[in-house]
Amino acid sequence: MSEPYVLVLYYSRHGATAEMASWIARGIERESGMEARLRTVPAVSALCEASEPAIPESGAVYCSEEDLRHCAGLVLGSPTRFGNMAAPLKYFIDSTSALWLTGALIDKPAAAFTSTSSLHGGQESTLLSMLLPLLHHGMLYCGLPYSESELMRTTSGGTPYGASHFAGADNSQPLSQEEQHLCQALGQRVARIALQLRGGRQ
Repeated sequence: MSEPYVLVLYYSRHGATAEMASWIARGIERESGMEARLRTVPAVSALCEASEPAIPESGAVYCSEEDLRHCAGLVLGSPTRFGNMAAPLKYFIDSTSALWLTGALIDKPAAAFTSTSSLHGGQESTLLSMLLPLLHHGMLYCGLPYSESELMRTTSGGTPYGASHFAGADNSQPLSQEEQHLCQALGQRVARIALQLRGGRQ
């Protein structure tokens, strides 16, 4: 039997959200007995003729319904688009009705992360927008507790609703030490709770 995994499912346009995903994966794999599975989604186009290749040229492979169905937990990530998740991620989530109908994700832990170009560009509202479909799927949402002292010290990203990053106007700002820590803490928390819910070590 394969080892349980937490799915880190994200869309990234300029690379910051993808970098956050890798830090979250590190946190997940701090928990013995849990793997991290990185997956992305293709961009969407208003042109009917446009299509993405079946396998991306670089980075994580595209998520399948089976990746989502069999995960022990989920961490969902997106850049902010007008205070909301990006269309490619929303498009993928909107296609998961079969999982909703069968209750495949009920009682599994979930969390969210985001990156913005401006410091007050809608980080928290984006995280909340990603929370909504997770609740409809019956998932158990995990934020970041204030026992993570970086929440009180950060001058860039980091919220109790989930991990976040301030990328700057040109999207070149690297993740701060606080942001890196909070990404790892979020991944580790979801992995730990997933193990506990599966009857793993307490």
